[in-house]
Amino acid sequence: MNLFDVIGPIMIGPSSSHTAGAVRLGRLARELLGEPVVAADIGLHGSFARTGKGHGTDRALIAGLMGWQTDDARIPHAFEHASHAGLTFHFEMVCLGDSAHPNTVVFALKGQSEGVLRITGCSVGGGRIKITEINGFPLELTGDFAALVTLHQDRPGVIHSVTGILAARAVNIAEMRVSRRKRGSTAVMVIDVDGAVPDEVVSEVAVLPQILAVRRLNPVVE
Repeated sequence: MNLFDVIGPIMIGPSSSHTAGAVRLGRLARELLGEPVVAADIGLHGSFARTGKGHGTDRALIAGLMGWQTDDARIPHAFEHASHAGLTFHFEMVCLGDSAHPNTVVFALKGQSEGVLRITGCSVGGGRIKITEINGFPLELTGDFAALVTLHQDRPGVIHSVTGILAARAVNIAEMRVSRRKRGSTAVMVIDVDGAVPDEVVSEVAVLPQILAVRRLNPVVE
């Protein structure tokens, strides 16, 4: 398998949804975990399961989990690089039902400091992606914008505190989404922003009393 078997010229490839989109899904999953991935159980649904191997989807997902870009010349050899890096992985076919996008992947990830994360996402075409679930919380995260993602206790004033920090640092909010399992439990908030999220914002949000975890994400579209 040569480079163009997997990514094609400037990542047009045999299928941008199965290659470029797969790399971006893996990379965004790594950013959400917040540390290098040491183990990954990966479930492939629909077209990803049926035709992904021929399109190099499996290699592209692993490349993304190692933080690579979509035009990285090492993608055809991602398995070998993962082995050298100490990343173990396992693929299986899963059936998520007719409502799931045909290019859907489920990651169960373990980080080098024992952090764990379960993420569901799909490649919607043209290299564009969407994360649809994080640890059981339904949400929508496209990676088109820089974003701040929080896991927090569902209490009055948390959203106001976080958005206040962004406002104080002159960071403009493009869109915001909040998901919770039930009132008063835990919730996930995704805030898409214009520009970038400064270090100071991450530090200030991290020490808020109700914040359990915070991640800063960069756009995944090069």
